[in-house]
Parts: sequence; structure tokens; C-alpha cells
Amino acid sequence: MTVRKILILGGGTGGTMVANLLARHLKPGEAELTVLDHTARHVYQPSFLYVPFGMKEVRNNERPECGLLDKRVKLVQDKAVRIDPRGKVVETQRCGPLNYDFLVVATGSHLDPGAVPGFEGAAHHFYTPEAAEALRGALEQFSGGEVVIGVAGVPYKCPPAPLEFTFMIDRYLKDRGLRDRSKIHYVSPLPRCFPIESASRLLTTELEKRGVEIHIFFNVDSVNPQTREVNSVEGETLKYDLLVLIPPHKGAQVIIDSGLGETAAGWLPTDRQTLKVQGHEGIYAIGDATNLPVSKSGAAAHFEADVVVENLLAELRGEAVTHRYNGKVMCFVETGGLAAPRSLFDYTHPPLPPQPNLYYHLQKALFNRFYFSLIPPARLPGGMGVEKVPATVAEKRV
Repeated sequence: MTVRKILILGGGTGGTMVANLLARHLKPGEAELTVLDHTARHVYQPSFLYVPFGMKEVRNNERPECGLLDKRVKLVQDKAVRIDPRGKVVETQRCGPLNYDFLVVATGSHLDPGAVPGFEGAAHHFYTPEAAEALRGALEQFSGGEVVIGVAGVPYKCPPAPLEFTFMIDRYLKDRGLRDRSKIHYVSPLPRCFPIESASRLLTTELEKRGVEIHIFFNVDSVNPQTREVNSVEGETLKYDLLVLIPPHKGAQVIIDSGLGETAAGWLPTDRQTLKVQGHEGIYAIGDATNLPVSKSGAAAHFEADVVVENLLAELRGEAVTHRYNGKVMCFVETGGLAAPRSLFDYTHPPLPPQPNLYYHLQKALFNRFYFSLIPPARLPGGMGVEKVPATVAEKRV
């Protein structure tokens, strides 16, 4: 009997969790399990928020992927260059073709700063190790002036992050005695400062308390490094002395090159409940790679992982696919001064975050500290994101 093959593209939060959960649930000899990752390094990206303020070091926030995977999982360090869903094969850069019976796409989202003219070399951000360290240097040299912070394109990873940075830089400038000499602007392409309206009301109040000037419907069109101005599609122009913009994002290049994305941006069309890639048998997607109407964050991938695993195992065993993802996401938002609210929401229930407090700040701090011990090894259950329907109903819906 031929052993069937499960191939997972990407060793981030979603891919690593799925691999480890599958390793625990597969019967001996039931399937061969492989993770394909081009760096074989697992990076905890939310930690980059703290690097510009000297609160964390980049080197402490990554681990070898092999040390996080169950020993029953094979790790291949290579880059996927094309997916052939009909032939059920993934072409790689060096190792040749990898065949699969089931594929889990966890390729994440990727920065596209070149999509905004003038962005590179003028705007700072903290979404890569190098950029976070460069921003730390810029903050150390900053002596006051116009600070413009915001989002240069949607969707983007970790929606609260630019707001968290805004709250933290307000505190940072106060601690350095520079706040009275600085004006902070927050720009958003949306009709509010945060994608979810119920949470945006609270966060807008917090920004206003700190004297931050909010500019909504500000879709970044270009940056002029010579005049130190950022321009919007709507015709608004802001001067800056320090510019911090989250770059536009897109899906993985392999998704774009394989023609699997729903648009040129490369987001995978994914069933919002079963997490199967629409139009392709035996392919699941998880995390930032999907087009799901939830946050592009590790928290979403955490809750999605159990659904992918349960449904893939059911297909492998010829059973009905009965598990559904309910859109559950949980996130904490740093507001500076050792305070944070927590947002917990799903497809049908918007978040109702409490006032920022020390309790949730400490929860986030503990989560950051123990991430590598709890999340990639799948030791913290994500069952809140799972709903199960009867097999008879599932058979009709899939």
C-alpha cells in the first residue's frame, strides 16, 4: 500500500502548528508528513514592535524550525516556485518536484514596499528585523517634529500594530521630553482608525486623549523624500520629519506565479468555514495566505489550525468533513503605560474591548514570552475557533 503524502508549505505559526497536530493524530504509516520552508527559521514577528524602543532584540525572537517540529515531521529547506494542483506537485528551487496527496498552504503575506513610489529609503516600518533596527536608530536620533504613522495599503499583517506603535511612541517621546516638541499624525485608508468599528471607537478615544491627529480616508499614493511629504490619493499632503508606514502586502510569489490567487495580489480563495481552497481538491489554506475576512495574524492561524487538521484527517480517512472555522480571533492592543485592552471576536460577534488595563498588558507580555514554548508546538488549544456539524449535514455542504 502506497503511503500518502501531506505537504505543508511554510513554517510559520499556522504551518508549524498544523504539522505538529497532524504528527500527533496520524496513525503509524498512515501518511508521510513534510514541511517545506525556504529559511528553516521560525520568527516571532509581533516582537518587532518592541525593537525600535529598545525593549527587545531581534536575535532573541527566532528559532530553528527543526527544533519546533515533531520528530515525525520531515523538514525540507527550499523555496517553492510553482504549484501544480492538477498534477499534485510542488516545484522547488533546488530539490526538484515534491509530490503530494494533500497540501496545506501556509505561505503567509509578504511586504510590497515598491508598490508605493518613494516609499523605500524614505518611510520606516517595523515588519522585518532590519527595518525594526533601522527605526530604532531613527528614533534615537529624533529630536522632535512632525511624526506621521499609518497604513500604506490593506490588508496587512496584525491590524493593531500601527496603532500600538502610535501609543508607544507617544509614551517614548514623553519619556525623552520630546512630546511637546512633536506632533503625531495617524493616517488610515479606512473611514476610521481601525478596521473593526466597535474596537475603533475605543482606540479613537485613546488616540484623542494623547493628542494624536487622525486622518481618515488617507490612501497613501506616494512619498516625496526631497520635500519630506507623504501624499494621498484623495489629494491630502502631510509633511513629516519621521515617517512610519506599514508597507502594502501581497500573497506569496509562488501563489501568484501558479495562478492560484483570487486577484493579482495573490490571496488564496478559501472557504471561510472548511478552510479548503476553493476549486481545488485536497488543498487547504491557513493564516495570512487566505482571503478570509479576519485579521492576518498568528492569532487567526492559531484558531484555524485545528479545523485544517480535523478536516484533512477526515478526507484522508474517507470520512465527512465536519469541522468549521467560526472566524475566532483574539488580540491584545498595547496602548502604552503598561495598559492594553483585549479583543475577542468571530464572524458574527464583533469585539467589545474593555478599557485598557494592566491585566491584559501582562497577559500579552506572558504570551510574548512563552510563544515558542506554547504556540508552534501546539500546546495551547485553539478549540474556541472550531465548530462541528453532523456528518449528514457536512456531506451536503462540502
